[in-house]
Amino acid sequence: MDKIHGSCLCGQVRYQISGPVGEIVHCHCGTCRKAHGAAFSSVAAVQDKDFQLTGAELLSSFESSPGKTRYFCSCCGTQIYAKREGTAHIILRLGSLDDDPQTPESKHIWTSQRASWYEVGSDLPQCLEFE
Repeated sequence: MDKIHGSCLCGQVRYQISGPVGEIVHCHCGTCRKAHGAAFSSVAAVQDKDFQLTGAELLSSFESSPGKTRYFCSCCGTQIYAKREGTAHIILRLGSLDDDPQTPESKHIWTSQRASWYEVGSDLPQCLEFE
């Protein structure tokens, strides 16, 4: 498997992934919408051991819910990943990818909180909450 690369908008924070990227989930929860300024956030799990980051000193963080911290570039604001306490994986923000993650979309979650002005138009399963 080739390594998968990603970066922030200003290019000062970069990463590479040396293992598989989990299935793609589109999250419509209120915190993802606010953090990304978009109708939803596309995310996937990546094992900690497979994620190598450069420019980590430029990351800022915010605990958006108890035990979940979001990490973003302090220069340009790009969301890079989130981390839940006690897990062995990160939640990668797929908008920061430079390469194809080589993994399928699986579902939309938290559609109970979707933006009122957005209608989910795909055939993927839709979950009212996190499933």
